[in-house]
Parts: sequence; C-alpha cells; structure tokens
Amino acid sequence: MMDGAAASGDFVQSLARGLAVIRAFDAEHAELTLSDVARRADMTRAAARRFLLTLESLGYVASDARVFRLTPRVLELGFSYLSSLSLPEIVQPHLEALSREVDESVSAAVLDGVDVVYVARVPTRRIMSVRITIGTRFPAYATSMGRVLLAGLGEGEADAALAASDLSPLTERTITEPAALRSELDRVRAQGWSLVDGELEPGLRSIAAPLHGRDGRVVAALNVSTSATRDSVEHVREAYLGPLLQTAAAIDAELRLV
Repeated sequence: MMDGAAASGDFVQSLARGLAVIRAFDAEHAELTLSDVARRADMTRAAARRFLLTLESLGYVASDARVFRLTPRVLELGFSYLSSLSLPEIVQPHLEALSREVDESVSAAVLDGVDVVYVARVPTRRIMSVRITIGTRFPAYATSMGRVLLAGLGEGEADAALAASDLSPLTERTITEPAALRSELDRVRAQGWSLVDGELEPGLRSIAAPLHGRDGRVVAALNVSTSATRDSVEHVREAYLGPLLQTAAAIDAELRLV
C-alpha cells in the first residue's frame, strides 16, 4: 500500500528496504543466512547482501562464514524514543509511589557512553552539593545506577567502558582500580543490585536495581538515595532494597509491553 509520502515521491525506498532487512530478525530468527534474509525481507539475494554488508559496516549486523545476526547497537534505533518518551512516562508514577513509601529521593537513569544520565526523578530533600535534574550526568563507575548499568553490559563491553572512563577518585572511598571495579560489577551482576556508599560524594548513600526491556536486556536503572547522617548502610539495605526491587519488577512488566 502506498501512503502519502510514497505517492508524492518523498518515499526513500532504500531506507525502507534496509529496515525490512533489520525486521527480518526476531526472537525466533536470531541468526539468518543470506537466503533467509532475502526471503523474509522479500528481496533478491544480491540486494539483501548489499544491505547486510552496509549494516555490518555500520556495526548493526555481525556475521561469520554463513550466518548473520543483529548486534546490540541496533537498540540505538529505538532507544532514543524509549529514553526520551516511553521510559520516563512509564517510570514516573512508580518513582512517585516508591518515594512516598520510603520517604527518600528516587531516580531513574540510562547509560550514555561512560556516564549515567538522569531521565526521571522525584526529590524529597537536597542530599548532594549539586542540584540533580533531568539530564544530569555522573560517571557511571562511581554510582549505584552506573554500576547496575555497566553490569548489564556484556563483559567485554563493560571492560571497554571502564577503560574509556577517567577513573578519578571523587572521594576517599571511590573505587578506581579497574580490577576492583570489575570484581564489584561481577558482584552486582550476581546479586542483581548495587549499593554505593560515599563514592560519588561524601555522605551520599544509594542503592540501585536494573530495569529490563522486552528482550531482557538492562535498559535503565532505578535508585533510592539517602544521607549517611540519616541511614546506616544496613538500614539502606534492609529498608529500601525490598521496595526498590518490587518497584523495578513492576516497571519491567510495563516495559515488556513497550
């Protein structure tokens, strides 16, 4: 069926065909041969080969001798929508409910390179020397949400992110040794949450959990932040972890529908 753009001559057929090649892959067809792609995208083998090689050169497709598969980079094509619209809209009511339950500031963030970027937040009181707003960035290695997000990457991707980070000591507690950070990410990956005590700023304690997309990948993180003068590390774990994980599970259920 030809829509208005196609009828007016503004339709870019090569773009549409390239997207058809991407859509040829799904959960049941994660790996496809050239012939499979051509058949599922309804194009010739020669055309499918050109699109696949172009997508491979751009980093969206990987291949071995016989089959092709999408790479995690293809998530970028939809992630801007998720992070700028759907994710904050879905997360915000849950943040408000969680903040009322624990009476602390709560936030959600995504990973952008080596930084976390805040996409939603409900503050209850000022707990940092800097004001946190939507779009605020912090180095991922020194934050609870950042460690959850880094732990959600593949091991090689996490190592690359740490290698690209300026591992400066932000406080006397900041872990800066790559080996120690890798060990911490292993622990976060195994337990499913992260608690950071005074590594980003003195006196700031936070606990974070991952948020997952439809494919099970970590797409964002959720945290509860508090002051060391009000809450011990034990109290943060005992009082906030349960509600945090319950809220994360509720958000995950909605994100699976996006």
